[in-house]
Amino acid sequence: MKRFFISLKNALRGILYVFVSQKNFKIHAVFAIAAVILAAILKFTYIEWAVLVLIIGVVMSCEALNTAIERTVDLVSPDYDERAKQAKDSAAAAVLIAAVSSVIIGILLFVIKIINFIKGNLLQ
Repeated sequence: MKRFFISLKNALRGILYVFVSQKNFKIHAVFAIAAVILAAILKFTYIEWAVLVLIIGVVMSCEALNTAIERTVDLVSPDYDERAKQAKDSAAAAVLIAAVSSVIIGILLFVIKIINFIKGNLLQ
């Protein structure tokens, strides 16, 4: 049990590091909070919540992994190397793919709900 709490402490320290040091992580966090608030207002179903939480987790995880890869590459290859650049660019591509996917999923989850919400409020 002690190892679990040590691992949990290290993971939380990693989240804090990424949050403090990475502007894009903060941006993703703001959008995630906004999406959660809007989902609560729109009364998402359990399935919609599951999809939303999953995609938020994917994007935030990709951003954290991107940071880990960038730091590791900087450590092992302090001088410019094309392979190091390719590794960092590939990690950034993973974040971009996840972020674009999250926008598409967000559109699928939110647009119809927002339209119905507006229609419902206008009719009252």
